[in-house]
Amino acid sequence: MYLRDIMTTDVVTISSKANIIKAKRLMDAHKLKRIPVVDKGKLVGIITRRSLQKAVPPTPNSGDLLEFSYSIASLYRTPVSQIMRRDMVTATPDMTVEEAAALAQAKKVGALVVVDDSQVVGIVTTKDFFYKILNKVLGVGEPGARLEIPGGGEGKPLEAIISCLNKAGLNITSLHIYKRPGRAKKNIIIQVDSEDVDQCVTELKNMGYEVKLRRANSG
Repeated sequence: MYLRDIMTTDVVTISSKANIIKAKRLMDAHKLKRIPVVDKGKLVGIITRRSLQKAVPPTPNSGDLLEFSYSIASLYRTPVSQIMRRDMVTATPDMTVEEAAALAQAKKVGALVVVDDSQVVGIVTTKDFFYKILNKVLGVGEPGARLEIPGGGEGKPLEAIISCLNKAGLNITSLHIYKRPGRAKKNIIIQVDSEDVDQCVTELKNMGYEVKLRRANSG
């Protein structure tokens, strides 16, 4: 899977010449945490909610409202270029999600701006990784049932488990193999598109496998 498969393509951008108040209003209106800064179609920076919070003074409960008014007035004259970050972390549409996730973790950022020839074509956030990938792998919100089988991720057990599912006419919608820390064998989680899995579960248990079952309607 590639970034082009999960990225948001309808990206809200702003010019570096726009003032800070406009940036804040834009961010609030779209409920965003960050906005790429684009000049003449080229990515030149990024502005984050944190940088805005540092620039915009909090509304005073009491005290010198005049001084506060002057501060806000100055923000109308201050361009985004003065507070934007120029050391952006970018990715390309043909980067794999594994590479992108590793890059985001290494750089400790919550989003990657996706560019093609310096032009912004998308943005991908940790939320995209979570909802569009992890949920699919774990079958969260998907119809059917999930079978978790300790030790089932090895060669021959995996072959036997899949054979049992095929024999029962169950279609696999996702499959995930993982190894718990300190364990010698790999476990497997298989999501199928039907909740009618009792016969297959019984056969697997008769074969000596432990099966943890979660049906879609059981949460």
